[in-house]
Amino acid sequence: MASTLYLERAENELELAKVIFRLTDDKRIQEEVFHLRQPLTFFSAVIAHSYYSIFYAAKAYSLRKGVRTAPPEEHRKTYEAFRSWVEDGSLDVELLRMYERVMVRADTLLEIFSAERKKRGEYTYQRMPQANRLPAEESLTHARTFFKHIFNLVP
Repeated sequence: MASTLYLERAENELELAKVIFRLTDDKRIQEEVFHLRQPLTFFSAVIAHSYYSIFYAAKAYSLRKGVRTAPPEEHRKTYEAFRSWVEDGSLDVELLRMYERVMVRADTLLEIFSAERKKRGEYTYQRMPQANRLPAEESLTHARTFFKHIFNLVP
């Protein structure tokens, strides 16, 4: 099923973001494994891959709901479809039913998706790599949270 493939892709992006963060954080790995002459930062890549994890998870959920998005403007269309389920309450109902114990609200997931979508452009193209550590940490946290909850919604 296509939604499963998108969910797997979301998980791959999340895992890659974790690896890249660790690589940036551990200068020893950079030197001993990759033989880099000077430490480098890859935080903008963490932000980008965190965003793609969220995007593919949202696509998986969209497909589960019977909505296909495609280019052009695939990212915008996916975001708008996801937002519509939050606005009409259908995503809240599912989350509340499945996650009563953790009290996750769908608008929180929407805020994460929206923030990461914006940051992908801002931090990938407009900032120096070393300035991206805190946004990268936040993106990684958001991607973990988003993926975990969508994973439980997409069979």
